[in-house]
Amino acid sequence: MDSGRLYLAVGVGGFRRYATYRAATVAGIFTNTVFGLILVYTYTALWDERPQLGGYDLAQAVTYVWVGQSLFKTLANGGGGVEGELMERIRTGDIAVDLYRPADLQLWWLAADLGRSSFELLARGVPPFVLGSLLFDLALPTDALTWLAFLVAVVLAMLVSFGIRYLVALSAFWLLDGTGVAQMVMFVGWFCSGMVLPLNVFPGLLGEIVRALPWSALLQAPADVLLGEGDPLGTYAFQAMWAVLLLAAGRLVQGMATQRVVVQGG
Repeated sequence: MDSGRLYLAVGVGGFRRYATYRAATVAGIFTNTVFGLILVYTYTALWDERPQLGGYDLAQAVTYVWVGQSLFKTLANGGGGVEGELMERIRTGDIAVDLYRPADLQLWWLAADLGRSSFELLARGVPPFVLGSLLFDLALPTDALTWLAFLVAVVLAMLVSFGIRYLVALSAFWLLDGTGVAQMVMFVGWFCSGMVLPLNVFPGLLGEIVRALPWSALLQAPADVLLGEGDPLGTYAFQAMWAVLLLAAGRLVQGMATQRVVVQGG
């Protein structure tokens, strides 16, 4: 099997694996919908007091909420990606098996995570978004090109998300238990990706900083493309820059880590 077919098979396997967790998927749809409703009414109260906050009208703000809920699990902003399994394999020493595979470690886990995120987008992301569009007046584009541009931004966001989480997982080579790092990055990700509030509403220097960080490529960037507030090509360049930098950093750290192969248990 050539390398392309190998990683495709790994990705398909990741998709099928998460497709077996039907009860968890249904529970996730319910959770995302409930949180979406809470945020919509919170945003509505906020935008009633501050119309055009962050350059969004109310319909755009509500649309932003449902984009966030559709991408929350897709991009593993709250955890639940392959990084948890990878850290566990490092901790137990099972990572040695992965290193003996005739496959690149980073590409293997990237393919697995893309399979997972593709399933989460379709199964757990689309239903809350559709429900939100039925319950509220959303600012949705009417042309197919904007939707296509949005999907390209989502795929690039998947790469950036994996790049961040792969670095977090590799910390377990030195810390043996990377749970603390993962939790800190998760909280930073919630704030800096725009999951709590759109990054456009952050004032002054703080706004400039959070919009320059890689987390803004996860939610804010795709949302702005969908809402017509961001230039697609400029957005892609920003996302691709962070994807390349993070994946390159991951490969560098991976090389350092596998030379040490310091794992708990031997």
